[in-house]
Amino acid sequence: MSNPLLIAKNAQQDLLLLSALVNRHGCITGATGTGKTVTLQVIAQALSDGGVPVFMADVKGDLSGMAKAGVASVKLRQRLDALGITAPQWAATPVTFWDVYGQQGHPVRAAISDMGPLLLARMLNLNDTQQGVLQLVFKIADDNGLLLLDLKDLRAMLQHVGENAASFQSEYGNISAASIGAIQRGLTAIGEQGGEQFFGEPMLNIDDLIQTDGDGDGKGVVNILAADKLMNAPRLYSTFLLWMLSELFERLPEVGDLDKPKLVFFFDEAHLLFSEAPKPLLQKIEQVVRLIRSKGVGVFFVTQNPLDIPDTVLGQLGNRVQHALRAYTPRDQKAVQAAAATFRANPALNTAQAISELGVGEALVSFLDDKGRPNIVERGFILPPASQIGPLTDDERKQLIATSIVAGVYETAIDRESAYEILKGRAAAAPPASEGADSSGAAAGSWGSVLGGLLGGGSGRSDTVVQAVVKSAARSIGSQVGRELIRGVLGSLLKKK
Repeated sequence: MSNPLLIAKNAQQDLLLLSALVNRHGCITGATGTGKTVTLQVIAQALSDGGVPVFMADVKGDLSGMAKAGVASVKLRQRLDALGITAPQWAATPVTFWDVYGQQGHPVRAAISDMGPLLLARMLNLNDTQQGVLQLVFKIADDNGLLLLDLKDLRAMLQHVGENAASFQSEYGNISAASIGAIQRGLTAIGEQGGEQFFGEPMLNIDDLIQTDGDGDGKGVVNILAADKLMNAPRLYSTFLLWMLSELFERLPEVGDLDKPKLVFFFDEAHLLFSEAPKPLLQKIEQVVRLIRSKGVGVFFVTQNPLDIPDTVLGQLGNRVQHALRAYTPRDQKAVQAAAATFRANPALNTAQAISELGVGEALVSFLDDKGRPNIVERGFILPPASQIGPLTDDERKQLIATSIVAGVYETAIDRESAYEILKGRAAAAPPASEGADSSGAAAGSWGSVLGGLLGGGSGRSDTVVQAVVKSAARSIGSQVGRELIRGVLGSLLKKK
């Protein structure tokens, strides 16, 4: 049976979010400084108290305070008394901290092969031609059992394919040196923004995000990604979160509608996901949002204006909290009218006027009812969270990281034999080309030497290579064909039909 979560209230009623309908997704919108972060914290803590794990990105550094019980300050007591709201039972939330850079949380990593060429192309901002070349590089690596785990693997593979383009042309098509160069330059930029730390092993195990702090009815763990530094690389940030959604979709089984979701995913600064995204990508994001509910996952988009979210995606978001929007210009006024039109009208409320009048911590709320229908929009005050508003100290954060349920699992990077080591080793072992020999023939011979070694011909390293290939196959979805076609769910969905 659905557990109602009290999120906001007004003089007439409590505004309840039904846990069984959180997988119908939602959005939290409003101008900067109107209370979106606190609303996110309130919803996340209510879900955690109900045994639902949560994942969120902390773009300002404020959400770490969820790990500590709140306190009733004089100012807060006065506000609660004025609103007629009872103070919450102050309590902490179980938290696991994550950080791509490994500084403010446990390291988060993904293998290059799991990210796949299509999401990587988005991260690198490649054009269609460059994306096609990147896909060929991945296919050549797949065909020859060369693992792409980190950036140096992909750089080595790009260099090798570029140097031996003529020998690959008949089988794979033209490989432009200009495109290879553009991809290499993009990798350099991504590496400086955090790609060197993000790409590699051990890769994040999605199951580690779906944890409770005890057996039975324990609280759901709130996974907080430190994103204040990551936001300096917005394309890396948005593509990383998109990859996480794809991993959840790919790895979780179908469960249908549950009494409560398995995980709720908050996508803060959601406009970065849709900014400059091509139409095919938007269509596939809509598809993932629509289908991931059957995996027991709810997704909340957090952004300033609901118009930041495409209509095809916005139409999938049943639970909505709208904080104030300021209508200072004619363009702003149109945005307010458009935001008001996304709600089910309340005859007793001028929605557009209310949006521009809302105070800090006040919002327009419309959650789904027990039949899955949007309730009419209501104006109310968001309840204060039971946990601390504002960040932890550095020492408090470090102590929680050291004692978390995944402490020591991801801290040490693993650099097993992969494309970089194999190609470097073969290049060192290859005999120098004789004087006057045809350069393209030498290149083909060098590549033949690599293939010979992979197939077990004349190298003491072949057993290690075979083991690496077997491990790579085990991580994929069944076969070489599966690896090529289903490299993360978005990798497969984004292929043109």
